Amino acid sequence: MNKASLAHSKTKMKLYDDIGVLIPTVYLPRPGIDLSSWSVVACDQYTSQPEYWQQVEWQTSGKPSTLNLILPEVYLGKAGEIERVQKAQSLMSAYLDEGVLEPFEGMIYVERKLGSKTRRGLVLALDLECYDFNKGSQSLIRATEGTILDRLPPRMRIREGAALELPHILVLIDDPDRTVIEQVEKAKEKLSLRYDFDLLMDSGHLTGYLVDDPAVEAGVIDALRKLADPQAFAQKYGVGSDENVLLFAMGDGNHSLATAKAVWEKLKPEVGMDHPARYALVEIENLHDPALEFEPIHRVLFGVKTDVFSALQTAFGDGFRFTPCTDCTQMISLVDGTRVGRHRFGVTWDHEFGVIEISNPTSNVAAGTLQNFVDDFLKAGLAESVDYVHGNCTVCKLTSTPKTFGFFLPCLEKNELFRTVILDGALPRKTFSMGEAWEKRFYMEARKIV
Repeated sequence: MNKASLAHSKTKMKLYDDIGVLIPTVYLPRPGIDLSSWSVVACDQYTSQPEYWQQVEWQTSGKPSTLNLILPEVYLGKAGEIERVQKAQSLMSAYLDEGVLEPFEGMIYVERKLGSKTRRGLVLALDLECYDFNKGSQSLIRATEGTILDRLPPRMRIREGAALELPHILVLIDDPDRTVIEQVEKAKEKLSLRYDFDLLMDSGHLTGYLVDDPAVEAGVIDALRKLADPQAFAQKYGVGSDENVLLFAMGDGNHSLATAKAVWEKLKPEVGMDHPARYALVEIENLHDPALEFEPIHRVLFGVKTDVFSALQTAFGDGFRFTPCTDCTQMISLVDGTRVGRHRFGVTWDHEFGVIEISNPTSNVAAGTLQNFVDDFLKAGLAESVDYVHGNCTVCKLTSTPKTFGFFLPCLEKNELFRTVILDGALPRKTFSMGEAWEKRFYMEARKIV
């Protein structure tokens, strides 16, 4: 195929197959829709805080909202889950039939204001034929953390039978010279402003421009091709010329993109290659955007049935050391001061704090060492469940109740992400997060997948 190849004419899809990019037809709310009620945070946030989602439901009641088109994961496995999915899929078709959504062809340049910061992104579609989430993948689009296959079936049930996809997926490019997204920012006055509003729950401000200038689109594609040039890639990361190019690395929504891939592989034999489900709508962001910050993802155990310290001592033996702390601040400072060759993570329970140091780690990063322990702890039935949470205050709040135990983790240096994935493969799951829960992507754009 040519570099800029058009897929089958009846679907009118413009595919740049050498870099796995599709220029999408996006659907946005028609004029007059309350956008603050339309846009809600990613479904995998606040999973231990149902009161957050109850507040969102109250604020959006009676209005068109993406809340009606998703399944917040706080409700996964709970009574009424099937009914929620069926209602969401039905409302997708209703919103299309009733003209709640209008189509626009082109990428969307996004600005997300978070306090004094502005994070920039570009909404486009990626070709799932260029993505492989399996361990050891050398695909153009790669997972940055291990994919838990058991997490896919319930998410697949949501996507299968859905008329629309609404992405909370954030994908990273490693563009230190700021040649891709930032060039769109410079040209935004030439583009059509499509939305500009405050987000719910004091979550910042969202602005979006349709990239409807052919020259701007061409500039984006050309810059992405330069990042994907094999010789430039090999020189940039100090690898051999036979190393496959990594252009797009998962930031947030790893399991959502894996779900889209799994659904596509299941559907492909029935529908052939020319089908909208072959692609997934995402927002790409530059790893080097100053407003993009990596945050650790902490762990909270619920329904703890035994002494966690004894279990840690048994697991790590002489490599285990515990230091009590007077407060959260001291704990965090000690965790951030981890020494090379050792892993540290903070612990909190019943308003108590401390730091655990492991001198015989079982992984390259602290999240991996801790996750191995947590997995074994749960498998042995020593706790009822674990949740992955953002923010120090959330961990402290959740662990103030009996039979809970929290782990604080250090943050991964974002500039090492691509090199680590290229050389070592995917990181342990839940190693890092791009911002805290309220900073996550809010649903806005939709795309037909049928």
